[in-house]
Amino acid sequence: MIYVDACILIYALEDTGARGDAVRAALAEVDEPVASSPLALHECLIRSLRERNVEVRDRYLALFDHLVMIDLDATVFVRAAELRADFGLKTPDSLHLAAAQLSGCTELWTNDRRLATASRGLAVDVVGRPVVEDPVVEDPVGEGPVVAGSGDAR
Repeated sequence: MIYVDACILIYALEDTGARGDAVRAALAEVDEPVASSPLALHECLIRSLRERNVEVRDRYLALFDHLVMIDLDATVFVRAAELRADFGLKTPDSLHLAAAQLSGCTELWTNDRRLATASRGLAVDVVGRPVVEDPVVEDPVGEGPVVAGSGDAR
């Protein structure tokens, strides 16, 4: 099973450039279940809700109907805290990685290079090129806006 974080889904649905093309091509080749979490849904919906863009919101809701949803229970939060303490990850990044690890995913698709070290080989950059501009997603725990794919606060 492949876990995809929010930036990958944002690229797939909203990026009309090379990043979006790369993600859509990679997803088209997948022959195993693709998973994500309610955290990614939360991150993906914020911009469309802020802009009152019902069409984009509905596209995300439809997309998530086709993904395996990984539950974020207390065990995931404990593992995320360990990852955050050990590697200095932001809370959302640590939650995505913990969810992927504990659910037995074979890959975590992201464009966040900082997850590579912490993931010990689980993280895969399907975009495969330097990122110039990243979509901004809100941090669900109040740490401010986060640039998807870089982990940097704006």
